[in-house]
Amino acid sequence: MGETEIVVLRQKIHGMSQDRYAEALEAAVPECDVRVARTPEQERELLPTAHIVTGFELTESQLEQAEQLDLFACVYAGTGHLDLDAFERRGVAVTNASGVHATNIAEYVVGAMVMQARRFPDAIARQRRSEWQSFQTRELHGSTAAVIGLGAIGETVVDRLNAFGMDTIGVRHTPEKGGPTDECYGYEEIHEAVLDAEYVVLACPLTETTEQLVDEELFRTMRSDAILVNIARGRVVDTDAVLDALRWNRIAGAVLDVTDPEPLPPEHPLWGMNNVVITPHNAGHTPAYYSRCAEILARNVERLAAGTTDLDNQVL
Repeated sequence: MGETEIVVLRQKIHGMSQDRYAEALEAAVPECDVRVARTPEQERELLPTAHIVTGFELTESQLEQAEQLDLFACVYAGTGHLDLDAFERRGVAVTNASGVHATNIAEYVVGAMVMQARRFPDAIARQRRSEWQSFQTRELHGSTAAVIGLGAIGETVVDRLNAFGMDTIGVRHTPEKGGPTDECYGYEEIHEAVLDAEYVVLACPLTETTEQLVDEELFRTMRSDAILVNIARGRVVDTDAVLDALRWNRIAGAVLDVTDPEPLPPEHPLWGMNNVVITPHNAGHTPAYYSRCAEILARNVERLAAGTTDLDNQVL
């Protein structure tokens, strides 16, 4: 097929432009011709000769223009926004960016847990009041974390927590797969999984099974000194239920990178609670995002060149 032509579509992720992505690709696949489309007109000009297109979305009309296309490399982990049937009709493979967030989100979770265990929010509040007063803290070592969802992010979280000497319990759709945790349960057994956990980490996808998985009943099962960390989706948690659980000391606190609704309205009572830390869906931010996407695509360029159809992160 000659030199492989890769077209980078218009996109901005975490404040970084497609040019950063193109630079990462040029370093990862120097044997390929990487071209950047910065306008709709440039996209129309470049798509007909592209062997690989990478970006957030490729519409059906754009797909029709890409006559030489072998692969669309989506730069998001989720592909629900894509018309996969259209790609299948054209015989075009689709991959996603699953796993690019594993390192940075795992660091967020560890940071959240250390912050709560060592009571850094209390320390900051006392510092602002110029108040020198000792307070009690606890250790991560020897405690238990229930990690709900054992995809790339959940497994990386478990790996990091093992370094602290923590016990880990996993919950996943197919518990028979096992995983890196000391124990593994299915979603229908989530009450057993969280029963003795000081930390409950949500790292699962939003599905019919997981929507409002964390509800009033689960908060009644959780320990009163438990900390909830949500880096999944806001709708995995019943917002009214977590508010009541925090108000009435059914759990000790929460670190929420996602909420329902999102953004959380300024007048929402969660903002004013001193046992809650809220970040603006920011756990996924990493300057390494595009370089990790480029690493996935580089492996797939090698596989395509070798004539294999078994690709990394393949969804179609």
